[in-house]
Amino acid sequence: MEVIDQFLSNLIPYAEWAMLIMVVGGGLFLAVYSRFQPYRYFRHAIGITAGKYDDPDDPGEVSHLQALSSAVAATVGLGNISGVAIAIYMGGPGVIFWIWMTAIIGMCIKFYSCSLAIMYRYTDASGNLQGGPMYYITQGIGPRAKPLAVFFSIAGLVGFLGVFTVNQFTQTLMNVVDPDTTLAALGDFNWKLIIGIVLSIVTSLVIFGGLQKIARVATAIVPFMVLLYFVAVLIIMVNNASEIFPALKLIITEAFNFQTAFTGGFWGLVILGVRRAVFSNEAGLGSAPMYHGQSKTKEPIQEGLVSMLGPFIDTIVVCTLTAIVILLSGAYLEAESNGILMTLIAFKKSLFGYGDVLLMVVVSAFALSTLFTYSYYGVKCLSFLTNPRIGKYFNYYYVATITFAAVASVDLVINLIDLAYALMCIPNMLAVLYLAPRVNREMKRYFAQLKNERA
Repeated sequence: MEVIDQFLSNLIPYAEWAMLIMVVGGGLFLAVYSRFQPYRYFRHAIGITAGKYDDPDDPGEVSHLQALSSAVAATVGLGNISGVAIAIYMGGPGVIFWIWMTAIIGMCIKFYSCSLAIMYRYTDASGNLQGGPMYYITQGIGPRAKPLAVFFSIAGLVGFLGVFTVNQFTQTLMNVVDPDTTLAALGDFNWKLIIGIVLSIVTSLVIFGGLQKIARVATAIVPFMVLLYFVAVLIIMVNNASEIFPALKLIITEAFNFQTAFTGGFWGLVILGVRRAVFSNEAGLGSAPMYHGQSKTKEPIQEGLVSMLGPFIDTIVVCTLTAIVILLSGAYLEAESNGILMTLIAFKKSLFGYGDVLLMVVVSAFALSTLFTYSYYGVKCLSFLTNPRIGKYFNYYYVATITFAAVASVDLVINLIDLAYALMCIPNMLAVLYLAPRVNREMKRYFAQLKNERA
């Protein structure tokens, strides 16, 4: 394990610089290139998501809301709780600012990539519509770009595993319940193994039901878990109202800490923020277009606008709530680096000693929804590399890795996912940037049509 972990650690610096250039540089380019128009239609995006423009006769499998819920279910998860804590532990409070900046840029990346997912949908061998990076790479750029699509899909077979979620969920359960003491003295390893097996069984019951079952479950879980988490944080903020402004000020001042810049750690701080933001909302990664590509719509721009809400909900809202609790409690000054423990300490200190139990409930919902939705991404990657019949077997591999992740070290899991994400980001962002002019043409047509309808 240590040898593998060290090997992954040595590769990450090379891949993450490419990711930094693609996500930040590419995202800024797209924001300027679009003349910031997608941001101006944020309210319209909410109307589309609410079903105001739905047409049951449009091609696709799921509604705008179901597609957004499924995509958000995959991203609003342990990355928002333990991922933020890991980022603060490694880079200090200032890293949150760079997470925000990446999320705002990421909204524009999501707009372009998910618009492309509808523009270049593909009918597979089973007669089903498919959307996602591998399809807008091959359909949009052409057959010569297929190696990029293959590279993306191979990296996705690793990146789209639920290993981080399982690892951090197991860590949470072990810390809150302490089953070795409260239930039976079986040893930590055996308890982690049991948790992994149980999660594998529960996940199997949902993911083998296909996309529509995943979408129904995700649509039921996501609103509940976000609301519960929001209420818990709101209580903490009310009880510590005088400390909120200083906490936000600390984030801003530490983001531009001249001492950090002088010691050479400034760009490391920015990269850490980008890395954790990409893990949090997956902007530039190419995962969300796979769900949004299944939406019942004929208008690519509509789906692009809906997808923009993902990074806003996931990172601007949920990650900020987590960061504020950690900073208000002072847990970031005393906790270990395994992420979830820091957040558990913060909630326990801030919610009358019972916050860790409440967080356990939220984490359970987050973890399960993420596990249910992530499997679909891997199935699409394997289906593209082979065919839909073989692609379904990814779920067996996926379920098996859940048990492995429960007993693996957190450092190995984080390095594995970070590397896979960086590698997936490169071909996806190259395609999005290349095809951006076509989205702009479609955007010009759609917004002109919308303006005429409102006139």
